[in-house]
Amino acid sequence: MADPGCRVDDLLAAVRAGLPHRPGPGEVPALRARGALLVDIRPSEPRRAEGELPGAVVVDRNVLEWRLDPTSPHRIAEATDLDREIVLFCNDGYASSLAAESLQRLGLARATDLDGGFRAWARTQP
Repeated sequence: MADPGCRVDDLLAAVRAGLPHRPGPGEVPALRARGALLVDIRPSEPRRAEGELPGAVVVDRNVLEWRLDPTSPHRIAEATDLDREIVLFCNDGYASSLAAESLQRLGLARATDLDGGFRAWARTQP
């Protein structure tokens, strides 16, 4: 998707450079095993059309920060503390990188995203 000189691609590269390790689709079982919170930020239409990643929590992107901030009165039950490992995913891993950076700015230092997004994970499934 990268286009030479495209500002959003430059932004994306800078954001990703500041994220902790971006796990790949093959790491999903290990993420689950160690209790990482997998968060699907895709809109409802792609989820209906393409399916869901089992065990992931769905949080709409427009309320993500409020739902995952452990200090927010609007948080989800899984948003337990600032040290929780959180792995976001969208369709292809672009919007989720930007969203993970926003969570980092809230103090969720272990927030990152799934490299390649849901579609990369789906391609690994039988």
